[in-house]
Amino acid sequence: MKPNETVCFNIKYSWHSISRMYNERASKYGTTAAIGFVLLNIDPEQGTAATQIGPALGMEATSLSRVFNNMEQEGLIERKNDHTDKRKVTIFLTKLGKEKRQIAKDFVVDFNDKVKDQIPASKLEVFFEVLNEIQTIIENKNTSLT
Repeated sequence: MKPNETVCFNIKYSWHSISRMYNERASKYGTTAAIGFVLLNIDPEQGTAATQIGPALGMEATSLSRVFNNMEQEGLIERKNDHTDKRKVTIFLTKLGKEKRQIAKDFVVDFNDKVKDQIPASKLEVFFEVLNEIQTIIENKNTSLT
């Protein structure tokens, strides 16, 4: 079997292409795709618990902590401890963070619109079904590798 005939290769190849596209766009605004994804997962009005962001993005705590530190230094976020439980930290967007979040959101929406314009809804529906089934296989450890 050739690499380009495997599920993993095609998913990884497509994701790298998308990631490169997002990073190219993000660099024009002095940021990264990773920061853009984090921004998109923070509620712009209520903030979001730090513990909810990592799982939503599939990021490990150490990587996410590094991203938070960079975002805080760049003035995109503020971390606030809960008044009743100091262990709980909520991430809030600053004014600049909200502006960068909107830029990221506009680009993601634009890319999705372009995909939807060129690929019929019925094919996209099957695509999402297949990805969900692959995710279920992984989560249920239904492979001989685990």
